[in-house]
Amino acid sequence: IYLHLDHIDPKILAERLPGITETAKIFAGVDLTRQPIPVTPTVHYNMGGIPTNYHGEVVTLKDGDPDSIVPGLFAVGEAACVSVHGANRLGSNSLIDLVVFGRAAGLRLGEILTPGAAQKALPKDGADLALARLDKFRHAEGATPTAAIRLEMQRTMQADCAVFRTERTLDEGVAKIDAVNAKMADVRVSDRSLIWNSDLIETLELDNLLSQAVVTMHSAANRKESRGAHMHEDFPNRDDANWMKHTIATFDGWGGKGGTVKIDYRPVHEFTLTDDIGYIKPKARVY
Repeated sequence: IYLHLDHIDPKILAERLPGITETAKIFAGVDLTRQPIPVTPTVHYNMGGIPTNYHGEVVTLKDGDPDSIVPGLFAVGEAACVSVHGANRLGSNSLIDLVVFGRAAGLRLGEILTPGAAQKALPKDGADLALARLDKFRHAEGATPTAAIRLEMQRTMQADCAVFRTERTLDEGVAKIDAVNAKMADVRVSDRSLIWNSDLIETLELDNLLSQAVVTMHSAANRKESRGAHMHEDFPNRDDANWMKHTIATFDGWGGKGGTVKIDYRPVHEFTLTDDIGYIKPKARVY
């Protein structure tokens, strides 16, 4: 897909689209006053996240209760899933999400915390896992550079977990992304310092990205329907009878360990917080 802007006066492009002009030149080597810009789909938002209630308190499935609160743990923004977006976020709603639930989390903390109150002592080994992960990657002496693993992850997700998915591409993608993740055991970090160590930062970021990629691929392969942004060509219709539920995926491969994905579910809340408005059932988005 190519975007042509060469029919527009270069002065207008320079005045109204200076950022796009510069970006196209730097990253694609394209002079958009004379050449088309290559366009490809990419990820810019994660509609999943850590499950929370409307206060920003993290919830988990415990003793049969899918809304059991994890004491003291909050999440907001793109890291959280209050699930106001459903399976397909509308444009600009992420900013509203951040403002509304960022405020809600602050108000809730003000309600449950007492200034000056004694807090439970942290476990002495509370930071061990995070520090062990940091040291593992800082001293990684494998044969594969971070950039090579990241590129393979990107190509796998683009090829097998793109806008339109099939059982074949998703099953192939699961095998591929698991293999890519396993390569983190052989990653190489050359810079051992703790000051401006971009090599280490990029490796830690890749570890996080791979966790997201593995969970996304496995969850997409598991959901045998189309819903929102999940467009499954072998299952083109929404299946409320079997799939009107949230996927809860856990992954134990964080920190460069070969891991497995465990999939569970939590119900969709079919009620509102006030009697002023009723529950709005999902319906097909057609044009």
